[in-house]
Amino acid sequence: MDNIKKQLCKYGKLVLEKNLAAGPGGNISARVGDFVYLSPSGFALDEIKENQWVKVDLKTGKQYGRLKPTCEISMHLGCYIARDDIKAVIHTHPPVTLGLISAGVGLKPFYPDFVAMLGREIPMVEYVIPAGEEIRQAVVEQIKKYNVVLLKNHGAVSVGETLKEAFTRAWMIEESAKMQVVGMIAGKIRYFTENEIKGIENLKAEDYRKALLKTLK
Repeated sequence: MDNIKKQLCKYGKLVLEKNLAAGPGGNISARVGDFVYLSPSGFALDEIKENQWVKVDLKTGKQYGRLKPTCEISMHLGCYIARDDIKAVIHTHPPVTLGLISAGVGLKPFYPDFVAMLGREIPMVEYVIPAGEEIRQAVVEQIKKYNVVLLKNHGAVSVGETLKEAFTRAWMIEESAKMQVVGMIAGKIRYFTENEIKGIENLKAEDYRKALLKTLK
């Protein structure tokens, strides 16, 4: 358990270092067996100590400790219930991504790492009020089929089999948004064709890289 708390501290700090959230914005969690450890409400992700991650029983909903978990607890737990392979959930407020999607512009694949790490497409859901059943349903419906979901006027959610995998996806969402904005300013972006997407999906080198994200801390 201590190891997962150390990892949560590490990746919580990285979320802020990479400018994927600000202040107390954003929230992360990790699953170990039937228990989920979530960021506490009201804390900036880079100031949470190992003993402050909130433990919750996934089956019963019982919460341990004196701190309240993130207000997005329902969304996090919903993701874990929807897919057994999900072991980490990271919700961010990436500024460039948020600007694009709030303008109705989604992210589309136009370079190899996008396809390999984020997938051939990223769903974007309309704005719903945070911290309740509505956002849980909206995210879970998409997370059943995708590893990344964009939330209009709110942010992004990424999942993974490890915290490293979930964080890598969260980071790459924002980097992709930056590149897409530059391309849109400079001219017309050439997005990948269906055949080009399939070519990336079939690369054994990408299989190796993706496998590392599931095993390394």
